[in-house]
Parts: sequence; structure tokens; C-alpha cells
Amino acid sequence: MSDEVEPGYVRVRLDLSYDGSEFSGWAKQAGGRRTVQGEIEDALRTVTRSGGTTYELTVAGRTDAGVHARGQVAHVDLPREVWGAHHDKLLKRLGGRLPRDVRVWALREAPSGFNARFSAVWRRYAYRVTDNPGGVDPLLRNHVLWHDWPLDVDAMNEAAEQLLGEHDFAAYCKKREGATTIRTLQRLSLERGADGIITATVRADAFCHNMVRSLIGALLFVGDGHRGPDWPGKVLAAGVRDSAVHVVRPHGLTLEEVGYPADELLAARGKEARNRRTLPGSPAGCC
Repeated sequence: MSDEVEPGYVRVRLDLSYDGSEFSGWAKQAGGRRTVQGEIEDALRTVTRSGGTTYELTVAGRTDAGVHARGQVAHVDLPREVWGAHHDKLLKRLGGRLPRDVRVWALREAPSGFNARFSAVWRRYAYRVTDNPGGVDPLLRNHVLWHDWPLDVDAMNEAAEQLLGEHDFAAYCKKREGATTIRTLQRLSLERGADGIITATVRADAFCHNMVRSLIGALLFVGDGHRGPDWPGKVLAAGVRDSAVHVVRPHGLTLEEVGYPADELLAARGKEARNRRTLPGSPAGCC
């Protein structure tokens, strides 16, 4: 597959953020449900005066209903005449047209070979939780999970270390037919802030469905003493879903940042990302 833009079009990179509380996720859905992609595409169609033409967005990482983003990245291919006529005012016009729970912060012509999804080398998420006996600050209730047991952050970090590296995360993912669950988990660490909120930083080359929320669910069981620090690693090694691993609620999760290589490496990264991965010793095509 090629990331070459069709003749007469310009690929535009968008950097954006949104509060996912009132969205049914990123991706457009049938039935008129409100989505981030739908809102931005509608706004683009309006401000570029494109009538019935919708310019479809490609995103770095689709987020589920209720999940937030601070550093989401997408791209859209616009006709060169549309980009030429509107690019200098497009950002401000989108700011006036978009609802207040989604913002586009930057618009620029993307370098050759750029693909918001396939060019990315990592995605970094944060999951925020508090074990304050009184609950969550009402002003943070849509962004922080309340866990009503005291949490041992040191034990959670001990457990997290066993999950780092390239593994088949089938035990922590909702499987999708034809998709691999092999991922490289580059960072998983937790830190309690002065306000008592525990922030889990999770970074990987990519994530499979429900992976972050399942990992956090397992670590919470360790943190509150229901399981030992070796348990999440044993679940990973077993390779099957464990009913004790809960997928935590989405509102504590935020996509913080997406990383890309240098411009000259974008095309090569895109090709690499499309290759289906297997672990050493696995049969070809196995997921």
C-alpha cells in the first residue's frame, strides 16, 4: 500500500484534543450517534463550503466512547484548490464552528509519506485514578476513576515491570478477527501526585482493543491487595482472557501524545507498520 497523495490533493495534518464524555468514540457510526470524527468532518465540510462532499479523516488511534485525547493526530486529503483558498483561515473558522468539547490546535501540510496512523512509532496514554476515601473532586469526575480501596503504587509498579517488551497481549485485549494482538509495551509506570491522584503512563508502538483499560484493571487488583505482583505477568503468559481482569471505565483514560519519526523515515515506517507481526517461534500468520 502506498501513502502517496492523489494528484491534485494536499495531505493536511491536524493536531487536536477532545473531552470524550459526550462522544460515542472517535469513529463515525450509523444511527446518528455523536462522534469526534463526525463533528470534525461536518465542520470541515461547512467551513470549506464543500456542499455534499465529505473529506474523510484518518486518525492515529481510534478512541472508545468516553475516552479523552489531549494529543490526538489525524490527517485529511483536501483538493489543492480548497487548501489554497482556505488554509490561512481554516484553523480560526474551525474554532468558530466546532463544539466546545473538541478543538483543532494546528493544521499544516504534511511531509511526504506521512500517514497519521501508520507513520506513528508510539502512542502515549495516561490513566488517572484516586483512592481518596471521599471520592473524586467533582471538577475532575469525568477524568479520574475512583477506586474505593487503598492502592499500593510500589506493588503496582513491580507488577508493571513484568509486562514490558514485545508480547502477545491476547490476555489483555478484545480480539478482532484478522488482527494481531502482538504489541511492544515500551513504558508502564505509575506515580502518585501531591493531590493523591495516581497517574499511570502507558506507552506502546500500538494498542489493541481494550488493552490499556485491561492492564490498569489488573494493576488495580495488585494495588489493593487482591492479587500479588506476579499475577499480571502470569495472566500475560497464559495468553487467554482471565475473568478477574476487569476492563476499567473509560473516563480515566486520555491519549496524551503520538510520536512520529523524522520526515525522511515516514514512508519506511508506514510500510513496516502494515506488516503483520508474529513472535519468534510462532507460526506464520498466527495472531
